[in-house]
Amino acid sequence: MKAWYLLYCKPRSEARAQQNLALQNLETYLPMVSEQKSQRGQKRICRVPLFPNYLFIKFDPSLTSVKQVNSTRGVSSLVNCREQMTPIDDSIIHAIRMKELALPESVLAENEALKTGEKIRFIDGPFVDLEGIFQEKCPNKRCSILFNIMGQVKKMDVPEASVVRAVA
Repeated sequence: MKAWYLLYCKPRSEARAQQNLALQNLETYLPMVSEQKSQRGQKRICRVPLFPNYLFIKFDPSLTSVKQVNSTRGVSSLVNCREQMTPIDDSIIHAIRMKELALPESVLAENEALKTGEKIRFIDGPFVDLEGIFQEKCPNKRCSILFNIMGQVKKMDVPEASVVRAVA
C-alpha cells in the first residue's frame, strides 16, 4: 500500500533526488520556504528547503524496490526505524503543506519598503504570528512597530527580517 516515507538526501541534493525520483514516476514532496540572503552586499530572496537534506516520498515498497529508491542519484537512504520502514501519516504531510502555504512568500526586501501605518505580522521571535503597525525604519536593519500588549499600545524596535506585510 502506498504511504509517505522520509528520505535522507546527500548534502544540497534534494532537488536532484526529487527530479530523479520523478523520472521513476514516484511522488515526492519537498517543502520550501523563502529566505533572504546576502551575497556580495546584495540582498535577494531565494527558496530553500524547510528541512535541509530531507525529502518526502510516496510509494508502495511491495511494488517499488527500496534498493532502487536508495540507489537514486541524490538520495542517501530511506529513514528507517530499526528493521521496519516507518510510514508517515498523511495528516502530517497535509499539515506541513498547509503551514508551507501559510508562510509568507518573501521576507521584506529593500524595494518593498513598508509605509507608516501599514499592518505587519511577526514571522520570527517571541511574537510570531501576532500583528502590529509599522511606525518607521530605524538604523541597523531594524524598524519601529506599534504593538498592542495587554490593552496598551507599546512602541518597540525589531529586526526588519522578523516582520512581513500582513495579508488583508
